[in-house]
Amino acid sequence: MRGGDDRPRCWWGAKDDTYRAYHDREWGFPVSDDRRLFEKISLEGFQSGLSWITILRKRENFRAAFSGFDFEAVARFDGRRVQRLLEDAGIVRHRGKIESTINNAGRAVELSREFGSLARYFWAWAPKPASRPRRMTHQALLALPTTAESVALGRDLKRRGWTFVGPTTVYSFMQAMGLVNDHIEGCVVREDAERARARFVPPA
Repeated sequence: MRGGDDRPRCWWGAKDDTYRAYHDREWGFPVSDDRRLFEKISLEGFQSGLSWITILRKRENFRAAFSGFDFEAVARFDGRRVQRLLEDAGIVRHRGKIESTINNAGRAVELSREFGSLARYFWAWAPKPASRPRRMTHQALLALPTTAESVALGRDLKRRGWTFVGPTTVYSFMQAMGLVNDHIEGCVVREDAERARARFVPPA
């Protein structure tokens, strides 16, 4: 789809300025910063049943409400903090999702201590190139709501006590954080994301 600047993008990334900026500058570019990884998997949980644009437009409010997604700090949130969050009109006021984020923060602390960082853990699940479609067309992408890796990662996270981490949610996280490059062929950003991935050294 071509947006207002007449440049071809993935169909979802040309809808409006907010989506376009996210698509062009963030989605599919590799991330190794632990806070950003925790933020994204948390926001994917909040998105469940909603559109991503709803969450994206509230992202700064979420960052303020959840201490910049510092999972060490979020893990210490208590019942009074939960109540404050339920009264915060700037975020999605869903008790289950709020409590899930706090629970997952505690699990993230455990993961970072076990593996040295969240990045080391998550990047170990990046799919091998041979498992990916030869050409990422619109049809190929629509056929990938989950992958074997996202199913396995979601299962492992649940085993470790995480919640709101189903395989579709986990695959959306992998797409956004650059564990895969799902910009479709012909998208003006695909090659940029691919170059960023070529330069990126996964944490080992």
